[in-house]
Amino acid sequence: MLAETICSAASAAGLGIAAVTAYRKRFLAATRIAAYSLVPVGLVLTGVVEWVSDIAFKPSVWLGFGVLGLAWLLFMTTRTVERRRGTTREERRAARAARNEAVAPAAAAPPLTSGIPGERPRTKPSKPKKEQAAGPGDDFSDIEAILKKHGL
Repeated sequence: MLAETICSAASAAGLGIAAVTAYRKRFLAATRIAAYSLVPVGLVLTGVVEWVSDIAFKPSVWLGFGVLGLAWLLFMTTRTVERRRGTTREERRAARAARNEAVAPAAAAPPLTSGIPGERPRTKPSKPKKEQAAGPGDDFSDIEAILKKHGL
């Protein structure tokens, strides 16, 4: 009963502030204040305030929250132990690496044959001798030419 009286008084005060704000020609703010001030009355009329006050002052409700917290703690502990059970850190790392490498690197390479029986496997074309004999400095000659062209 006390909670309903307090909520009603808060709503009345809020509506009074909204009226003063509207008198100052700030209608948008006044509407927002009126909306906020009607929330406590709405909570009283729906019974939420009575439900919350019943929960707050009953020890059995707090005991129930404690039991729920204990159940959550036990559940999380068993999950943690289950994850770490029977394996060392190195084994877990190896298993994680194996999961990340689900496809072998060689599987991404194109096949050397087309699958026709009797066909000879294709080989990669070799580079011309001029490219094979080129030193490491020759790889950047075209880049150097572009930079010289632009004056860099």
